[in-house]
Amino acid sequence: MYQNFEELQKVGKDNVDVALKGFGVASKSFQAIAAKVADYQKKSFEEGTVALEKLIGAKTLDKAIEVQSDYCKTAYEGFVAEATKIGEIYADLAKDTYKPFEGAIAKATGSK
Repeated sequence: MYQNFEELQKVGKDNVDVALKGFGVASKSFQAIAAKVADYQKKSFEEGTVALEKLIGAKTLDKAIEVQSDYCKTAYEGFVAEATKIGEIYADLAKDTYKPFEGAIAKATGSK
């Protein structure tokens, strides 16, 4: 399979390079996910604070229920939208992380 020590070293170096590329891609994606989650948490907290202020200022029970219903609807829609975005980032992470390994696997199996 491997003719000499130098060829074996080259394969080892190539594998390390592939692994480092994969880790680099994963690191960038995890940073993007963390930033998205932090932004969403901040936005969610701000919207919750505004809703609480409106709820406290409600003069009637009907108005309080309306404020609460509007907040729940908005919070749910915001969560679904954000979860979808984060899910797409995770899908891209999986694809991008696999790319460097694709070439290494093709070399190892002898196909391209």
